[in-house]
Amino acid sequence: MTLLRSFAANAAFYIWGAAINLAFVPALALPRMATVHGQTYWARGVLWLMRATAGIRFEIRGAENLPDGPVLIACKHQSAWDTLIWHVIARDPAMVMKAELLAIPIYGWYCRKTKMIAIDREAGPSALRKMVAAAREAAGAGRPVIIFPQGTRVAPGASAPYLPGTAALYGALSAPCVPVALNSGKFWPRNGWTRRPGTIVLEYLPPIAPGLRRREFMAALEERIETASANLAAEGASRPGTA
Repeated sequence: MTLLRSFAANAAFYIWGAAINLAFVPALALPRMATVHGQTYWARGVLWLMRATAGIRFEIRGAENLPDGPVLIACKHQSAWDTLIWHVIARDPAMVMKAELLAIPIYGWYCRKTKMIAIDREAGPSALRKMVAAAREAAGAGRPVIIFPQGTRVAPGASAPYLPGTAALYGALSAPCVPVALNSGKFWPRNGWTRRPGTIVLEYLPPIAPGLRRREFMAALEERIETASANLAAEGASRPGTA
């Protein structure tokens, strides 16, 4: 049954993605928010399809930890789910992403139009400067800035270093940083096509106030995210969802 549902989920994901990406091409000629709304519509469709085909639901915890005003959100990254969910639960998110993704036809066009923050990790210090400048512009416009501190998807239980880009943004924005833990990799793995039924939990953790030194900030960020994500991974693999 899991294999059949996984096949249906993957087929639905790619068919829906192709259809919606083509349908919203004309939005590229309209004001930026038209494309932002298109990304939200796409993401809502994916979430509905994953629930209908694979039995993957989601639950959001700790929303009370989101402060008013500019915010940097540092999110654990285990799955493709972690990137699409922000189009649904955040207003006009500015996500830090790999620059090479901009080369993907149509998808890359949308990311440029919506002013995602692309970073060329091979460019060294100049890449950090450009990332910081783009993040300041986004925060100034009232957009939440979202970064994946490890820079790549990491399977539950695996380890990968926390990269300096998050500390650079934390220092430059002078805004609270909200760590985010999740367990998406249990149900939508980073590799392979199997989709497992259950409830993905995304949990906002208490914010880290601005002003910490770089090393102190990074230690607190990693400890909070890794501890909470491990706790979520230990929860039941399949239970009723709320969304």
